[in-house]
Amino acid sequence: MIDLGQRSTEPELLDTQATDFATVEACLRDLERINRWTGAYRITLGWLERLLDRHRPTRPLVVVDVGSGYGDMLRRIATFGQRAGVAVDLIGVDLNPHATIAAARATPPEHPIRYLTWDVFDLSPSIRPDVVISALFAHHLDEARLVRFLRWMDGRARSGWLINDLHRHPIPYLIARFAPALLQMNPMVRNDASVSVARAFERRDWERLLETAGLAAAPTTVAACFPFRFAVGRIKPP
Repeated sequence: MIDLGQRSTEPELLDTQATDFATVEACLRDLERINRWTGAYRITLGWLERLLDRHRPTRPLVVVDVGSGYGDMLRRIATFGQRAGVAVDLIGVDLNPHATIAAARATPPEHPIRYLTWDVFDLSPSIRPDVVISALFAHHLDEARLVRFLRWMDGRARSGWLINDLHRHPIPYLIARFAPALLQMNPMVRNDASVSVARAFERRDWERLLETAGLAAAPTTVAACFPFRFAVGRIKPP
C-alpha cells in the first residue's frame, strides 16, 4: 500500500483524460451509487438542517453546489426542501460540460435546479448564495486553489458553507482500491476511487489550510463523520 502519511499529488483520470459523454455519465452514475450506499448525503443534509435552525429564510434559499457532478446532492436537497417546507433555488457548478449535461438529464423538470459549466472563481457576482456546499470536490484541488476556495466560500456565502470530503486513511483506501472492481464499476471509477482517498485530507491538514486561509479564528468546525469523511464548515451568525 502507498504511504498515506502525506497527501498524494497523483491526478485522477476524470480530471486529466479527455473522455466522451457516455464514459463520464457512467462514471457519475457509479459515484452516485457509492454515495447512496455509504449514506454520505446525510452529512450535508444534517448540516443544512442545523443551518436552517439559525437562518430560517423568508425567500428561496440560494444554494450553490461546487463540483456538482451528477447533481445527486442537489436533487436530495430539493426533496429535503420540500419536506422541510423551505423554498430553494439550487445551482450546480461544474467545469466538466459532460457532467452538466448528465446532471440535467437526470434531474426531474420540477426540481428548482440550474446547472452551469463554469469555473467557480468565474461565477457571476450577481449570484450571491446563502449557502455554498461541495461534496467530494476539495480533494481535486491543489492546496493553493483550495485555500483560495475556502476564502471564496467564506466571502460569498451569506449564511454558511460546508465541505463534505474524504478522510485519508488506510481503511477507506483499501475499500476504494478493491470494491469498485468487485462491483464491476466503470474503469475510471476503479482507478480514481483509491486515488481520491490518497489525495484527501487528515484533520491536521484541514487545520493548517484553515489557518493559511485566515479562517482559523472564525467559528469553523472540522468534524469527523461516518463513513471516513470530514465535514468542514461554518454557520455564520444570523
